[in-house]
Amino acid sequence: AALSPRPDHTWLEPMPDNRILPTVEDPAEAAVAKETVRLAFMAALQQLPPKQRAVLILREVLAWKASEVAELLDTSVASVNSALQRARATLAEREEHGADAAVSDPLDEEQQKLLERYVKAFEGYDMTALTALLHEDAIMTMPPFDLWLTGHDDITGFMTTLGSACEGSRLVPVQVNGLPGFAQYKPDPDKGGYSPWAVQVLEISDGRLTGFHFFLDTARWFPLFGLPLHLEAEADEVKEGV
Repeated sequence: AALSPRPDHTWLEPMPDNRILPTVEDPAEAAVAKETVRLAFMAALQQLPPKQRAVLILREVLAWKASEVAELLDTSVASVNSALQRARATLAEREEHGADAAVSDPLDEEQQKLLERYVKAFEGYDMTALTALLHEDAIMTMPPFDLWLTGHDDITGFMTTLGSACEGSRLVPVQVNGLPGFAQYKPDPDKGGYSPWAVQVLEISDGRLTGFHFFLDTARWFPLFGLPLHLEAEADEVKEGV
């Protein structure tokens, strides 16, 4: 099946944590800031209406005043407050039903081991090992395409057919949108080594991966994360961009 692209504004795009999180010394305050970014990203992936998504990000993540948001969106302060209230209600409903990713800040030992197992399974393209890490209702998306897969059978089925060119990839850890993630480099048959393929953003809940999202505009995103646009074959590791 062919993949159809969606407009850029459909998605909340990947952003390095150090570009959007405030510089604070209080660990508790830093954790709250990261959780705010994380919730905004999760809400956007659930496809909040564009206005609610914009208001949520501007007010909750970027800390704009309601009047500033109203001016930017050419609307009233009352309308901005109403959109924010509806967006918050959606987040509260998701939390009540256990739909939000639960990621410690920093990652606890169990979550870190889960990510290590994920890297081993993905780089080894071991679908049995990957299936063991996925929640039964895990989702996979690939912005800007309209791909939305649910469940490990559909996900691994895609990865072994249309996505089979990702076999042999290398993953470099990044901190993105308040969540753990990886820069994915795919084998380059023309130049040798590895070329950028995606910024992966992962969701974790109850010891399983509940979602992973592959953002494909690498020419745009990799420089933002300070990542090279090519890896030599012998380069097994790259330090995360600062």
